[in-house]
Formats: sequence, structure tokens, C-alpha cells
Amino acid sequence: MKLALLSSLFITSASAFAPVSPSASCATARYMAEEAAAVAEETAEEVAAVEEPVEEPAPTGPQKVPCFGASPFYTKEPVFFGETYWDKITMEWGTADTGTFVRAAELKHGRSAMLATVGFAFHKLGFTFNNISPHEYLSVTQDIKFADLQAMTPMEAVLKVPIEGYAQVFGLIAIFEIYELTHRNGKIAEGERVAPGLQAGGLTGDLGWNPLNVKITDDRRLKELQNGRAAMVAICAWLANDAIAGSVPVPLPW
Repeated sequence: MKLALLSSLFITSASAFAPVSPSASCATARYMAEEAAAVAEETAEEVAAVEEPVEEPAPTGPQKVPCFGASPFYTKEPVFFGETYWDKITMEWGTADTGTFVRAAELKHGRSAMLATVGFAFHKLGFTFNNISPHEYLSVTQDIKFADLQAMTPMEAVLKVPIEGYAQVFGLIAIFEIYELTHRNGKIAEGERVAPGLQAGGLTGDLGWNPLNVKITDDRRLKELQNGRAAMVAICAWLANDAIAGSVPVPLPW
């Protein structure tokens, strides 16, 4: 009995050191590779599940449109006066495209007001055509001299400009307006049933004219808007003071 037990123990121990056949070794390696691949696949799926962004439902209804042009009036955050009405324009009375149109209108009116203030100041300070132009007459046929206009107030001088002069001004403005209506990104739009400027959000006030290649930044855009707003207030005050003396209780340089 003892001999049988010793024989079985010896055989079992020897089998542990016996060489493994090639087929068994390949089967073991293949099994281990399959297990590793399965684990790697599960890990990749878990990582993808964690990192994959969750798609949020698209917002519905009117969305708030930020209004560019707020100013820091001694506050921590810039303030935009009229924000409530801006929200009404872009959310209740219209859309974001309506806001784009209103902003373009503000920009154009601001630019016109800046030109008006310069012209008004030049007239008041004496920098008029009768001093710098080689021509004496604004209109020979109607006997209107530059010196006659200089002796008037700016409002009176404007009313003395003949209809032909206003036709020239209107024609020049029409050139720029038609350009904006028919062009997109500096090129005339072809093959479109509706002109770019008549499409929703088509009018922006950007004519693409930048001969000095000035870098357009938000800071420059903000300054242009703010100067335009100041000019609109200034020209209204100056004209009111000319029409009714003393109506503006602010000392003026003339």
C-alpha cells in the first residue's frame, strides 16, 4: 500500500515538470490573447461612455440675443441702456435678424451724425469753402456764393442748398446703399432671387471698405458705436440750440 502511494505521488510530481506540447501552448496563448482583447474592448467602451458628450435638446422658442455695445458706467459689469427694448425687438417683436437690421441702422445713423458734427463744427469755426475753395460760387445759375452760406447759421445754410445739390448727395448715398444691397463679402451676388441686402439679416452696415487694413476688433467696433451715439446726441443739441437760442443749457465753443 505504501509503495502504491509513493508511486502515485512520484508520477504526479514528475508530470508537473513534463514539457508541454506545442498545440497546448498555442491554445493557452490564444486564450490569453482573447481574454486581453475582451478586457481592452470593455475598457474602451466604458471610457467612451464616460467621455461621449451628452447631446442636449435644441432650445425652442425665442432666444436672447446679446446686444453688443454696453458701456462701463462706474459699475463692475458694462451696462447697456435699453436692454429691455432690445430683448423685445429680438424676441417679441422680431427675431435675431431684426436685431441685426436695427444694429446696422444704428451704425449708419451714428456715422452720419459723426459727419454732421464735423461739418457743423467746421462751419461754426470758419473752416468753410469760401476760405479753402478756389471757386467762389456754390451755384452760379442761382447766384449762391460760399461766402453767403458762411454768414448764415448751419441750419440756414442747409436750407439754401439748391435741389441739384441734394440730388448729388442722394445719388452718392444711393451708390453705397445699392452696393450693400447687391454685394456679399465684397463680391456681387449672382444667381439669387432676392438681393443679399433684402434677405433676413442681410444688412449689417459692413461695406468691406478698409483701405488702410485696420484690424477690426471688438474694441474698435465698440468705440465706433459709442462715438456714433455721442454724435447723434450732439448734433441734435447743436441744431436745437441754433433753432431756439438757449434751449440747450450747456456751454458751447461758439
